Amino acid sequence: MINTLWLALITIGIVYGILAGNVSQVTAAIFSSAELAVQLILGMVGVMAFWLGLAKVAESSGLLEKSIRIFNPLVRRIFPSVPSRHPALGSILLNLTANFLGLGNAATPFGLRAMRQMQSLNPCPHEATDAMCTFLAINTSGLTLIPTMVIAVRAAQGSQDPTEIIGVTLLTTLTATTVALLVDRLFRSKGRSR
Repeated sequence: MINTLWLALITIGIVYGILAGNVSQVTAAIFSSAELAVQLILGMVGVMAFWLGLAKVAESSGLLEKSIRIFNPLVRRIFPSVPSRHPALGSILLNLTANFLGLGNAATPFGLRAMRQMQSLNPCPHEATDAMCTFLAINTSGLTLIPTMVIAVRAAQGSQDPTEIIGVTLLTTLTATTVALLVDRLFRSKGRSR
């Protein structure tokens, strides 16, 4: 569906540009946008590779296990159905950390791994567990301290102060995460009362 929408928007724009007699401007815009997209993607690949590599080092060195022990009380309160030494907790922490640092693209592999690991605990494989729903709510709201990717895009576009969004981003994502957790608890408690 989204591919069809994008194709329609691009086609309408090109056709309008041709009908308005701006073929040279449309052509220039297409090539400059393609060049900018490649530069942007290469920059993001570098940031993602760095953070994914750092996460792998943390996992191999045992730092991840230590951080699980430190944050275990908080994570256990949020995900009480996941056993305390289960590997899903590590993947959840990696995902939340990557989101906290504004690395949504780097967080995705950890989120997928956490869901697969939580699925191994699922007694009813065709339904999401409470922990999976809670994780999805937190992941979607994406509590972010430093929106690294957004800052990188703003800097690439020549922003005078690409970091000025940090305070607003933190406030917005903190509010979204709080609401997501409250709504998750509300729906969970209503589901049990039925």
